[in-house]
Amino acid sequence: MLGEEVLDSIQYAIAQFTVIEAMAVFFGVLYIFLAARENIWCWAAAIISVVLYIFICLKAQLYAETGLQIFYLIMAFYGYFQWRKGDSKKQALPISTWPWINHMIIIVGGTVLVYGLGYLLQNYTKALLPYLDSFTTIFSMINTYLVTRKKIENWLYWIIIDGAAVYLYIQRDLYLTALLFLAYTIIVIFGYFQWLKLFRKQS
Repeated sequence: MLGEEVLDSIQYAIAQFTVIEAMAVFFGVLYIFLAARENIWCWAAAIISVVLYIFICLKAQLYAETGLQIFYLIMAFYGYFQWRKGDSKKQALPISTWPWINHMIIIVGGTVLVYGLGYLLQNYTKALLPYLDSFTTIFSMINTYLVTRKKIENWLYWIIIDGAAVYLYIQRDLYLTALLFLAYTIIVIFGYFQWLKLFRKQS
């Protein structure tokens, strides 16, 4: 029966629950919440979360995601110093936008990289869901740079990326992390409108 299947799924999710994953989820949520409020300490929360996720992704054989977490770690330090340093006038780094041509380059170039990385993972590693893994990895890397530069469009990209990540983590039985990315998908919508409000105010 459907009710029994749902109950079994919940029990299995609880059995898979780990303290490490719970901590990674907590600091991940804290990161996105602080980022939506343009709070520089979001990067400290990000550093803790990604260190924990490096361990989690290695254990789950998500190699592209592991590489992504290492990249996140580097970008968390970069983002902190960029937000702290500000712009060329030594003022707080403002929220800004990119022209549509830049986004076309991102989409086309990112798609090519996704297929290239997906092919390598499928043929030369034991990675599971190689193309989806590659999609979330490549576009997350690109989009993280947009966050460090406070480009408002980053939130729109995250809606798609985080939605895909929900399915990816469910397939690897990382239900708590899947729930995290579902929460991300909702929070980034709030983040977009919050930054849009701040962008209009500073303009």
